[in-house]
Amino acid sequence: MAAIAIVDRHGPSALSFRALGDALGVSQTTVHRRCGESSTGLLDICMNHLADQLPATDPNTPWPDAARNAFTALYELLIAHPGLVALRGSRPWMGETLLARLTEPLLQSAQTAGLAPVDALRVYRRLYLFTLGCAAFVDHSDHSDHEETKERTRVGIAMLPPRQFPFLTGNTEAVLEAVVDHDVFHTGLQQLIDTVALNLYPLR
Repeated sequence: MAAIAIVDRHGPSALSFRALGDALGVSQTTVHRRCGESSTGLLDICMNHLADQLPATDPNTPWPDAARNAFTALYELLIAHPGLVALRGSRPWMGETLLARLTEPLLQSAQTAGLAPVDALRVYRRLYLFTLGCAAFVDHSDHSDHEETKERTRVGIAMLPPRQFPFLTGNTEAVLEAVVDHDVFHTGLQQLIDTVALNLYPLR
């Protein structure tokens, strides 16, 4: 989708009817006719299109599995489309598509597993914010570009004054690994889910 490509490359502020028309090779009027009058509507279309790529949650899936599958899918979507992280940071993401694909099924699943509604909402919010945070602070390139990302980071760290930044300048290799380490998300997500699951399914 051309609009998403613009957001991914240049950020949400770069998306306009003119920019989208140029990318598609059509007039600005044509884009207006197809997408409405507001540029905000273009951003909503992008968000809903991406949310529609999230897998549906089987209502019979146990909550721990449902939560892990859903938030892993969300994380992978976010790192594949870095513009989506910027979109979420600048505006609420509460469209009907996301609510139907992610929010409602997981809240229902948590309630079925035994969580009170207020607790189900708290758990959902913590997992959601954890996922957004991890996606925002990790390398969004594919694996083949990790070395380039590390080198850019290395150059940046080398410019820091050691007396002011003793940890960063003294642990450069550890910092470089953290920049491209997706396991931070996967391990952390599982730990959060396991903590809740111990209360839902106590050891017998």
